[in-house]
Amino acid sequence: MKLLSKSKKWLLPAVITLGVSISACSEKLQTAEVGSTDKIEIEVFKSATCGCCNKWIDHMEESGYKVAAMNRTNLKSIKRKFGIAPNMASCHTAITEDYVFEGHIPADIIARFLHEKPTDVIGLAVPGMPAGSPGMEVGERHDSYDVLMIRKDGSTSVYAHVAEASVFHFKES
Repeated sequence: MKLLSKSKKWLLPAVITLGVSISACSEKLQTAEVGSTDKIEIEVFKSATCGCCNKWIDHMEESGYKVAAMNRTNLKSIKRKFGIAPNMASCHTAITEDYVFEGHIPADIIARFLHEKPTDVIGLAVPGMPAGSPGMEVGERHDSYDVLMIRKDGSTSVYAHVAEASVFHFKES
């Protein structure tokens, strides 16, 4: 049985293209609905010698954030002050709008979080330094990782899963 006549062979590629375009537009629409990150000020506490922290700062600035880098020799005291448990730690800690962001979190995920303004949480964390996360680019390598939401009671849950560069899967509340 023929699915498409010779005169309608253009139809299948057109439908596939349309589906891909709609999917791509909905991803962009979801980001656009979050709002602008322009003029959001964020303080980043980091070591003066950390190159990946500087790359993450570049990522944030390219995404519209106004970043103030605060070089410190003792980051453990900063993490303790803002409620970051040792198992949530990474190389830098960022603060904005009364929330804390630990590690290499993509700017789009921070924008969505700030738009939602969740209560009873201190912020988000990407523990460690996953390859392929913003600031941790390593050629073509990209490890999947979770962005964890940290509650005020110290418990955590997965806020988003990053499967590959720029592909986020948000957990429904």
